[in-house]
Amino acid sequence: MQLNPYGEYAVLLAASLANNWPGDRDQIEQRTRDAGMTMPFPRHPEDHEQTRRVIDDWLRIVDATSDEHRAELLNEQMARAAAYPRMVDHDGEGWHLHYRDNGQSLPQVLRSVIAVGTALHLTTRGMHRLRRCEAEPCRQVVVDVTRNGRQRYCSVRCANRAAVRRHRNRQS
Repeated sequence: MQLNPYGEYAVLLAASLANNWPGDRDQIEQRTRDAGMTMPFPRHPEDHEQTRRVIDDWLRIVDATSDEHRAELLNEQMARAAAYPRMVDHDGEGWHLHYRDNGQSLPQVLRSVIAVGTALHLTTRGMHRLRRCEAEPCRQVVVDVTRNGRQRYCSVRCANRAAVRRHRNRQS
């Protein structure tokens, strides 16, 4: 039994796509497989370009300047993408919920999964748990999945770089 097939993995998938944009549609689909999505996706020539739009729309949510604006943008995305929840059992995954209609294209599925997953992540973990890396000049997306909710950097490298910068500023 799965309690929540969305949430963390969907937000991490979105960040992965945003932080390292795949060169073609096959690489996007492989990234979804690596994240745990098993369903087949019908192929359309515009999948790569339309998925880029999905990620750009999601980045507006990441960059929102207030919780209210973030929620407003996210609600717009869910209204565009999500359908009524339905129980499904496919590809040996066991019964779980889908928040999208059947037979949708890769970009449509990703818009729905990412929007609902982001909403679940933010409402269960906190509205502050999605941001840009605080190490200048890095602009990578940080999905905070830590226990204490204080992740500020996208990587150990950026955390170390920021610590060195703070140390040097104190020394001068």
